[in-house]
Amino acid sequence: MYSVLIRLDTLAQSLAEDSFTEIILNLEKPKKVWVATVEVRISRLEGIRKIAIVMNASTFENADDIDYFITNFDLRIATPQWFVDTYSQRNWVEVFYREAKGWLGLKEYQVRDKKSLERHFILVFCAYTFILWHKLTGGLRRRWANKSLNTFPEALEAFRTAISYRFVEWLNQNREFIAYKASLGFVWA
Repeated sequence: MYSVLIRLDTLAQSLAEDSFTEIILNLEKPKKVWVATVEVRISRLEGIRKIAIVMNASTFENADDIDYFITNFDLRIATPQWFVDTYSQRNWVEVFYREAKGWLGLKEYQVRDKKSLERHFILVFCAYTFILWHKLTGGLRRRWANKSLNTFPEALEAFRTAISYRFVEWLNQNREFIAYKASLGFVWA
Protein backbone atom coordinates (compact mmCIF):
# COMPACT_ATOMS: atom_id res chain seq x y z
CA MET A 1 0.00 0.00 0.00
CA TYR A 2 1.31 3.42 -0.89
CA SER A 3 0.49 6.81 0.58
CA VAL A 4 -0.84 9.75 -1.43
CA LEU A 5 -1.90 13.06 0.05
CA ILE A 6 -4.99 14.39 -1.70
CA ARG A 7 -7.69 16.94 -0.91
CA LEU A 8 -11.29 15.72 -0.64
CA ASP A 9 -12.55 17.90 -3.48
CA THR A 10 -9.76 16.60 -5.73
CA LEU A 11 -10.67 13.04 -4.74
CA ALA A 12 -14.34 13.70 -5.51
CA GLN A 13 -13.48 15.15 -8.93
CA SER A 14 -11.36 12.12 -9.78
CA LEU A 15 -14.14 9.59 -9.17
CA ALA A 16 -15.95 8.15 -12.18
CA GLU A 17 -19.69 8.76 -12.56
CA ASP A 18 -20.42 5.07 -11.88
CA SER A 19 -18.73 5.43 -8.46
CA PHE A 20 -21.81 7.30 -7.25
CA THR A 21 -25.00 5.60 -6.12
CA GLU A 22 -28.33 7.37 -6.63
CA ILE A 23 -30.31 7.54 -3.38
CA ILE A 24 -33.66 9.13 -2.67
CA LEU A 25 -33.99 10.72 0.76
CA ASN A 26 -37.43 10.18 2.23
CA LEU A 27 -38.00 13.63 3.65
CA GLU A 28 -41.17 15.75 3.63
CA LYS A 29 -40.24 16.47 0.03
CA PRO A 30 -38.22 13.54 -1.42
CA LYS A 31 -34.71 14.54 -2.46
CA LYS A 32 -32.40 12.74 -4.87
CA VAL A 33 -28.68 12.61 -4.07
CA TRP A 34 -25.65 10.78 -5.40
CA VAL A 35 -23.26 9.21 -2.92
CA ALA A 36 -19.80 7.70 -3.27
CA THR A 37 -17.98 6.13 -0.35
CA VAL A 38 -14.24 5.72 -0.14
CA GLU A 39 -12.08 4.12 2.55
CA VAL A 40 -9.13 6.34 3.44
CA ARG A 41 -6.41 6.92 5.97
CA ILE A 42 -6.34 10.45 7.32
CA SER A 43 -3.20 12.07 8.61
CA ARG A 44 -3.24 12.50 12.38
CA LEU A 45 -6.00 9.87 12.78
CA GLU A 46 -5.49 6.20 13.49
CA GLY A 47 -7.08 3.50 11.40
CA ILE A 48 -9.17 3.52 8.27
CA ARG A 49 -12.09 5.91 7.92
CA LYS A 50 -14.93 5.88 5.48
CA ILE A 51 -15.66 9.10 3.62
CA ALA A 52 -18.98 9.78 1.91
CA ILE A 53 -19.21 12.34 -0.87
CA VAL A 54 -22.83 13.42 -1.25
CA MET A 55 -23.85 15.54 -4.23
CA ASN A 56 -27.08 16.85 -5.71
CA ALA A 57 -26.06 15.74 -9.24
CA SER A 58 -24.57 12.61 -10.74
CA THR A 59 -21.29 14.32 -11.64
CA PHE A 60 -18.98 16.63 -9.73
CA GLU A 61 -19.07 19.21 -12.54
CA ASN A 62 -22.89 19.46 -12.46
CA ALA A 63 -23.25 19.47 -8.66
CA ASP A 64 -23.70 22.74 -6.81
CA ASP A 65 -24.26 21.20 -3.38
CA ILE A 66 -21.51 18.84 -2.23
CA ASP A 67 -21.14 17.52 1.31
CA TYR A 68 -18.35 15.39 2.75
CA PHE A 69 -19.00 13.11 5.70
CA ILE A 70 -16.59 10.95 7.64
CA THR A 71 -17.12 8.12 10.08
CA ASN A 72 -15.14 5.64 12.09
CA PHE A 73 -18.26 3.49 12.34
CA ASP A 74 -18.01 -0.14 11.25
CA LEU A 75 -17.03 0.04 7.57
CA ARG A 76 -19.41 -2.80 6.62
CA ILE A 77 -22.40 -0.86 7.97
CA ALA A 78 -21.42 2.58 6.64
CA THR A 79 -23.06 2.21 3.23
CA PRO A 80 -24.12 5.11 1.03
CA GLN A 81 -27.72 4.65 2.25
CA TRP A 82 -26.55 4.60 5.89
CA PHE A 83 -24.65 7.88 5.45
CA VAL A 84 -27.58 9.80 3.99
CA ASP A 85 -30.10 8.34 6.43
CA THR A 86 -27.88 9.07 9.44
CA TYR A 87 -26.84 12.56 8.44
CA SER A 88 -30.34 13.56 7.32
CA GLN A 89 -31.36 13.15 10.98
CA ARG A 90 -28.73 15.56 12.30
CA ASN A 91 -31.07 18.54 11.89
CA TRP A 92 -33.02 17.38 14.96
CA VAL A 93 -29.85 17.48 17.02
CA GLU A 94 -29.26 21.06 15.88
CA VAL A 95 -32.88 21.96 16.70
CA PHE A 96 -32.39 20.57 20.21
CA TYR A 97 -29.24 22.62 20.83
CA ARG A 98 -30.82 25.80 19.43
CA GLU A 99 -33.88 25.40 21.67
CA ALA A 100 -31.88 24.30 24.73
CA LYS A 101 -29.48 27.24 24.36
CA GLY A 102 -32.07 29.85 23.43
CA TRP A 103 -34.99 28.89 25.66
CA LEU A 104 -33.61 26.82 28.54
CA GLY A 105 -30.24 28.45 29.26
CA LEU A 106 -27.97 25.54 28.31
CA LYS A 107 -25.08 27.95 27.74
CA GLU A 108 -25.93 30.24 30.68
CA TYR A 109 -24.29 28.46 33.56
CA GLN A 110 -22.23 29.95 36.34
CA VAL A 111 -20.58 27.00 38.00
CA ARG A 112 -17.10 26.31 39.21
CA ASP A 113 -16.75 22.55 39.07
CA LYS A 114 -17.54 19.59 36.85
CA LYS A 115 -20.26 18.16 39.10
CA SER A 116 -22.21 21.43 39.05
CA LEU A 117 -21.90 21.65 35.27
CA GLU A 118 -23.21 18.10 34.92
CA ARG A 119 -26.17 18.95 37.17
CA HIS A 120 -26.96 22.02 35.07
CA PHE A 121 -26.90 19.96 31.86
CA ILE A 122 -29.09 17.26 33.42
CA LEU A 123 -31.67 19.84 34.51
CA VAL A 124 -31.75 21.40 31.04
CA PHE A 125 -32.06 18.01 29.32
CA CYS A 126 -34.81 16.91 31.72
CA ALA A 127 -36.74 20.16 31.24
CA TYR A 128 -36.42 19.87 27.45
CA THR A 129 -37.58 16.25 27.47
CA PHE A 130 -40.50 17.05 29.78
CA ILE A 131 -41.65 20.02 27.69
CA LEU A 132 -41.30 18.17 24.41
CA TRP A 133 -43.11 15.12 25.77
CA HIS A 134 -46.02 17.27 26.93
CA LYS A 135 -46.08 19.12 23.62
CA LEU A 136 -46.11 15.92 21.57
CA THR A 137 -48.69 14.12 23.72
CA GLY A 138 -51.00 17.09 24.22
CA GLY A 139 -50.39 17.03 27.97
CA LEU A 140 -49.86 20.79 28.23
CA ARG A 141 -52.97 21.56 26.21
CA ARG A 142 -55.04 19.35 28.48
CA ARG A 143 -53.62 20.58 31.78
CA TRP A 144 -51.88 23.92 31.46
CA ALA A 145 -53.31 25.80 28.50
CA ASN A 146 -56.70 26.42 26.97
CA LYS A 147 -55.23 26.77 23.49
CA SER A 148 -53.24 24.56 21.17
CA LEU A 149 -49.49 24.70 21.83
CA ASN A 150 -47.82 24.31 18.44
CA THR A 151 -44.30 25.58 19.04
CA PHE A 152 -41.60 24.92 21.60
CA PRO A 153 -41.74 28.52 22.94
CA GLU A 154 -45.50 28.19 23.50
CA ALA A 155 -44.99 24.89 25.34
CA LEU A 156 -42.18 26.44 27.38
CA GLU A 157 -44.35 29.43 28.33
CA ALA A 158 -47.14 27.09 29.50
CA PHE A 159 -44.58 25.09 31.49
CA ARG A 160 -43.12 28.24 33.11
CA THR A 161 -46.60 29.54 33.96
CA ALA A 162 -47.55 26.24 35.58
CA ILE A 163 -44.30 26.03 37.56
CA SER A 164 -44.60 29.67 38.69
CA TYR A 165 -48.18 29.10 39.83
CA ARG A 166 -47.21 25.99 41.77
CA PHE A 167 -44.18 27.72 43.34
CA VAL A 168 -46.23 30.70 44.53
CA GLU A 169 -48.85 28.29 45.89
CA TRP A 170 -46.12 26.36 47.72
CA LEU A 171 -44.66 29.60 49.15
CA ASN A 172 -48.06 30.62 50.49
CA GLN A 173 -48.36 27.28 52.25
CA ASN A 174 -44.81 27.41 53.61
CA ARG A 175 -44.45 30.86 55.13
CA GLU A 176 -41.69 29.60 57.46
CA PHE A 177 -39.45 29.28 54.38
CA ILE A 178 -39.90 33.02 53.72
CA ALA A 179 -39.06 33.76 57.39
CA TYR A 180 -35.99 31.53 57.16
CA LYS A 181 -34.74 33.38 54.05
CA ALA A 182 -35.42 36.71 55.80
CA SER A 183 -33.28 35.56 58.75
CA LEU A 184 -30.42 35.11 56.27
CA GLY A 185 -30.85 38.68 55.03
CA PHE A 186 -32.81 37.91 51.85
CA VAL A 187 -36.08 39.67 51.03
CA TRP A 188 -38.86 38.53 48.70
CA ALA A 189 -39.50 41.65 46.65
